[in-house]
Amino acid sequence: MVEDDRSMRDALKIVLIGLLGVLLVLLALLPGSPGWAYTEQPITNGGHVSGKVVLNGTPPPPKAFNLITYPETVFCGRISTGTVWRLLDQVRVAPDGGLQHAVVMLEGVDRGKPFPAASSTIEARDCTLTPPVMAVRNQQDLRIVNMDPIIHDIQMYEVAPFESEVMFHRPLRMNPHHTENDAGAHDHLPGAPLVDTIAFTKGRRIFYLECGFHEFMQTWGVAVTNPYFAVTDTQGHFTIPDVPEGVYTLVAWHPGMGGILDMKAVVLKNDTLQVRFEFENATDRRMAHTTMVDNPHFGIGTLDTFGERIDIQPTHEIQAP
Repeated sequence: MVEDDRSMRDALKIVLIGLLGVLLVLLALLPGSPGWAYTEQPITNGGHVSGKVVLNGTPPPPKAFNLITYPETVFCGRISTGTVWRLLDQVRVAPDGGLQHAVVMLEGVDRGKPFPAASSTIEARDCTLTPPVMAVRNQQDLRIVNMDPIIHDIQMYEVAPFESEVMFHRPLRMNPHHTENDAGAHDHLPGAPLVDTIAFTKGRRIFYLECGFHEFMQTWGVAVTNPYFAVTDTQGHFTIPDVPEGVYTLVAWHPGMGGILDMKAVVLKNDTLQVRFEFENATDRRMAHTTMVDNPHFGIGTLDTFGERIDIQPTHEIQAP
């Protein structure tokens, strides 16, 4: 039963990644997207772009993952509902609609402030990948660190319509000095980092990264072509400073939305352009295996069928459905 459930998850995952790849086509059509060239030069009297990204519609329910069907049930269950479910809330909205984790970027800026190729870092902690959404530069290093006392399985895909491809697939080792034989231990020691180069192909710009053992561990990212971008805070606010005077395209992207928003941005010296993006609807990406239902085959009583009682306790965080 568990193996059948995992097979269904894998098949649905492939379809999901393909459908989400439609976003890549939309990004590729924007001005400035075809090229990656950028020239660094000093910027004086630059302008600023500030604003807010909001969701006018109702946020979709979080995805739900039944921990009975995943390994390391006890450790990963320290963040759970207390009823064997682990939730993944990818669309986080403030009371006034402010949308967190949206990437806002200027397209068409070919010169300006330094655009460092320093590595970006993703951390695995408590069976969660942080950050959940990020902006990266093509050909930069990506560094992934495991702070958990269990091994994770990192799978990274570049997303395109119906032809998503694997960027890399590697084990994420744990620190060998973690407490032995105690899956519930709450100690965080960094393991040897996994480091690889982000290398998009065929003009793709969106990636999806997850743990192959624990599907609820996910990070999404988009490649930017210049340093003029920001990720919205918990209230949906963002600021992009020191922008050269000019006319550009301002884009807002979030993996939980059904597309992107864009507008013309006229940036003047020593001036601040105030903008507002409004997404009308979020996409409910739950599937049969990521929807919380009462299933007697995967309930708390199932834990006794493994020969010993497995006690899932949300000792770190109790999630509310």
